[in-house]
Amino acid sequence: MQYSERILKTPSSFIRNILKVTEAEDVISFAGGLPNPISFPVDALKASVDHAITTNGSRLFQYSSTQGYAPLREYIAAKYQRVHGLDIHADDVLITTGSQQALELISKVLINKGDGIIIEEPGYLGAIQAFTLCEPTFHGVTLEHDGLNLEELEKALQQPNVKILYTVPNFQNPTGLTYSKEKRQQICEIVAKYDVALIEDDPYGELRFEGETLPYIGAGKLENSILLGSFSKTVTPGMRLGFMITKNKELLQHVETAKQASDLHTNIFSQYIIYDYLANNDYMAHVQKIIALYKNQAYAMLDAMQEFFPAHVEYTRPEGGMFIWATMKDGTSALDVFAKAMEQKVAFVPGDPFYTNKTNVNTMRLNYTNATPEVIREGIQRLASIL
Repeated sequence: MQYSERILKTPSSFIRNILKVTEAEDVISFAGGLPNPISFPVDALKASVDHAITTNGSRLFQYSSTQGYAPLREYIAAKYQRVHGLDIHADDVLITTGSQQALELISKVLINKGDGIIIEEPGYLGAIQAFTLCEPTFHGVTLEHDGLNLEELEKALQQPNVKILYTVPNFQNPTGLTYSKEKRQQICEIVAKYDVALIEDDPYGELRFEGETLPYIGAGKLENSILLGSFSKTVTPGMRLGFMITKNKELLQHVETAKQASDLHTNIFSQYIIYDYLANNDYMAHVQKIIALYKNQAYAMLDAMQEFFPAHVEYTRPEGGMFIWATMKDGTSALDVFAKAMEQKVAFVPGDPFYTNKTNVNTMRLNYTNATPEVIREGIQRLASIL
């Protein structure tokens, strides 16, 4: 059997493969990006299943429109109007199978082989994987403590056929970093000079436990602004419900065509259930409970790192989200540390898969949302004994 070049060049998900190794019950795992299952509103969702079926009958089980369930799109649009002051309407929203699908569809619509995609370095592995299928040229731009390096960004935008700038401005995966208000404005001013789509992927934005909510980089300002959101981190990841928002009607139409070719429409049963849940429950009160939970877990990990980690290991202090990024300033390869850590029954994600052109890097991603503070402390102590 002969396979396509694009699939042979697309890496298998390093993290998904690691999770197979770390699933043993005696392993303390900081490797996944898993929401804490105690945050799932199981009883409320069960009630919404019953209510949605009773109210809507067979419509939950029939084919539906590609763009998505209209009341759900209206809810999302109204939320972005209310919370972010953006002029968003239901017709600007496309429901996707997780925001991961939106990345694949956008790249299918915009990218020819060899076209440029600018990504954060380090960047989100899922985006790298989705984009790689279109065989682009990646231009990595260093992610500093307050956002992208502006000089590198300008240089990357001047490269041939650059079509997309991909960012995760709030509690970035893998670093946990957040772009500053000043840096957001500066990036917007630079990007405005170029014919490029700006993707702001924001799955973690509501999970802020410190600081103030910041405006988006390009939404409401740039013609080719694309916002991606998801219900995976706040309601349920298993239903795979995400969404794409853009005021660019031509782009949205092309993405809708690509989605028709991909899966006709996102699971309509899940859309009805999520909408019923959102319409009949206090969503923000639920999110506040998740924030309190993750704040406690994040602080438990940061406190343990401060107490046990050696001085040569630096790490980020997230204001929200799910991740902490550690750097071994002595240059030690995180892959070497990972092998020793597994002997001590503790797991993390080495930094390698978050780069498109670097190997044996001295960085690692730690997830704090899926373990109790006591387990986090024990796991950090084990990891520190190796570091």
